[in-house]
Amino acid sequence: MKIKAGLLLLALLSGCDDSAPTQKGFAGLGDQAVAFTPVVPGRVFSFPADHGMHDGFRIEWWYVTANLKDSQGREFGVQWTLFRSALDAAPQASGWRNQAIWLGHAAVTSDSVHYAAERYARGGVGQAGVQVQPFEAWIDDWQFGTQASAAEPLADMQLKARDRRFSYALRLTSNRPLVLQGDQGFSQKSEQGQASYYYSQPFFQADGELEIDGQRYTVSGPAWLDREWSSQPLTANQTGWDWFSLHLDNGQHLMLYRMRHKHGAPYLTGTWIDAQGRAQTLRAEEISLAPLDTAKVAGRSMPVRWAIKIPGKQLDIITQALNPKAWMDLRIPYWEGPVRLSGNQGGTGYLEMTGY
Repeated sequence: MKIKAGLLLLALLSGCDDSAPTQKGFAGLGDQAVAFTPVVPGRVFSFPADHGMHDGFRIEWWYVTANLKDSQGREFGVQWTLFRSALDAAPQASGWRNQAIWLGHAAVTSDSVHYAAERYARGGVGQAGVQVQPFEAWIDDWQFGTQASAAEPLADMQLKARDRRFSYALRLTSNRPLVLQGDQGFSQKSEQGQASYYYSQPFFQADGELEIDGQRYTVSGPAWLDREWSSQPLTANQTGWDWFSLHLDNGQHLMLYRMRHKHGAPYLTGTWIDAQGRAQTLRAEEISLAPLDTAKVAGRSMPVRWAIKIPGKQLDIITQALNPKAWMDLRIPYWEGPVRLSGNQGGTGYLEMTGY
């Protein structure tokens, strides 16, 4: 999901003024965006071009999570995200006239620590960006780039980030197909039709090095890439979301999210992905998603243990946060961290919670 930066970035970085924007929906992402390109059903995705930037849309992101273990079975989570937010809908200009604002988030999590960092940049001057051939997304020295052919750029990737308390360098490989979320990539976020274009690569295998507080670990495990772009992904009534990306031990995968409202029931949907990469959209009536236990995090009560049931897929599981204190204490704060699965399927995954 990852639709958290949006219009707040414009006020933070455009230098227009120091006053906070009037928010409509979480992070201002329910604001009207009539000048920008709308998200409508029926788009035909084109790769590798759609791995790159999309002029005319207001917000997009490249988002990677990995559930990792070392040789002693110690568990870790890694997050890497790059956001592009457009100041206007015109084609992007060169140099300092460029209208893009970039934001990077990186984090590592163990059962005892959680560290998060952020980077900001203006577009057009080389500090941050995305290129298609060869594919690379970067902000400063944080990089997500290909080592593979131009035809299959996501088959072999390098992921790197560094902060004063942590660093990681991972190789991500996959020979499985990309997954189009929702209706062939049209991912609806409300009954009113707000949506994003959304695809994933849930089949990455990650291997590499992770360092936390000077201690280095050799790690491996499954990783997940999400790509989304939109212009108005929320309604003014939506206060935040709970989003899951889950790797099941039987080789299948599950993506779920519920968009919470100020008034009324949440908007709930998901995608079931079989071991071959075939995707099936899940409707709200096919999903049972309920918080079980909460933890006090940064002065908030956060649901860190959930029950998930998909009766049509014979799935009945509990997700438990590896570290309940996985609070992203950044300028736009939220909770995000790895989870363990138990019940009639084991596995691992990631949970993101915003708007609490």
